Amino acid sequence: MRQRGFTLIEVLVALAVFGVMSMLAYAALGSTLSNADYLSERMERLQSVQRTIRYLSSDLMQAAPRPVRSDLGDSFVPAVSSTLSSDFALEMTHGGWSNPVGLPRSTLQRVAYRIEEDQLLRYHWGVLDRTYSNEPIVTVLLDDVESLFFRFYDGTGEISEVWPPQLQQGGEGFRLRPRAVEIVLTLPDQGEITRLLEIAP
Repeated sequence: MRQRGFTLIEVLVALAVFGVMSMLAYAALGSTLSNADYLSERMERLQSVQRTIRYLSSDLMQAAPRPVRSDLGDSFVPAVSSTLSSDFALEMTHGGWSNPVGLPRSTLQRVAYRIEEDQLLRYHWGVLDRTYSNEPIVTVLLDDVESLFFRFYDGTGEISEVWPPQLQQGGEGFRLRPRAVEIVLTLPDQGEITRLLEIAP
């Protein structure tokens, strides 16, 4: 009984089919890996945004009525401060600074936020009444940030984009906390993100 083998044409057709199938599989694999990378980047971005909002919310909700001395020590800076002329979008004193190793320091902390080169930075100092020799610790919270500003609500429901309000500058205004604060964070890829927080009763 004769055994019939494959002809050259059959072998070539099989190789061609295998080549086409390999190309399709490679393209599908490449698309899958590309989508996985994209989703991973999106997830990392979302986590960074959530972490930023969490930092801002935690600091604001623990706002303490403790003004601080200026760097030169000749005046005071309000407990919560946000003005158009300031170096920071927001500067404030908050409570709840944990001290697990029992360092000789306050549980209050002075923090500030500002945007530099499209990065949102969080500053904090080891002392409340700092001088020029007290260097801040700077943390990059978020990249590719378009803007950050705040709307402050006083006890009567009036809204201001500066704090303390102009009519309450100085004196008791240095200790004044807003009734509520709206965070407005704008990102090129996410649009405008807002969050309204209750601060002081």
